[in-house]
Amino acid sequence: MKQSGNTILVTGGTSGIGRELAVRFHELGNKVIVAGRRQGLLDEIATAHPGIEGYVLDVESTGGLADFAARVRADHPALNVLVNNAGMMRTEDATARRDLADAEATIETNLLGPIRLTDALVEHLAAQPDAAIVNVTSGLAFVPLVDAPTYSATKAALHSYTVSLREILKGRIEVIELAPPAVQTDLTPGQATRDGYLPLTEFIDEVMALFGEDPTPAEILVERVRPLRHAEAEGRFEERLHALNDAVRAARSKQG
Repeated sequence: MKQSGNTILVTGGTSGIGRELAVRFHELGNKVIVAGRRQGLLDEIATAHPGIEGYVLDVESTGGLADFAARVRADHPALNVLVNNAGMMRTEDATARRDLADAEATIETNLLGPIRLTDALVEHLAAQPDAAIVNVTSGLAFVPLVDAPTYSATKAALHSYTVSLREILKGRIEVIELAPPAVQTDLTPGQATRDGYLPLTEFIDEVMALFGEDPTPAEILVERVRPLRHAEAEGRFEERLHALNDAVRAARSKQG
């Protein structure tokens, strides 16, 4: 992936990993567009980093997403990179019948959102030089967090979808997967300060170094996530499954 001179759209770009990616890409000399649900946060990042533009987008709204894609194509005809980063995570008790609203919203946001936005932009991207799609999955795509089964499942599905896209679009659009480990962000309550989670700045530093490699890796994997990514291939899946879930429960318990 070319490092500068791109026009890059980052969904979920007003906080956490998405915001940091947007700022770093902007600093490298790219035109960056961020999409998010709240206008106030979009205004905040645009004010703090002149040149970044913000658009309101709810990836759960099919009609709104189509309108958004058409507007971005019209406003930014040089758009050549899509970063599908928007996501949500909820813990679930699957031991009894429950309201599935959170599970359904997670599927809409984490899986259908990227599929729909990619579909809306793929022809446009394919017509641009140096086109790329970056799908943000998770280490939980490979070893699930059992208290967040739907989140883990959506990320596993997005990993599989990304593998297929990479083959389908070979020679037309570069397809990259970014799979974070547990990072200190506001994805879940208390996560931004949780012990044992990778500090956001440290994570982004390592990610940007990987993006800078030539050629760019098909999978952007920081060192902390590699044990999860390779657990099954190494014959250590069960070990990693229990270690991961025990560690997360301990970290949450420590926070109270």
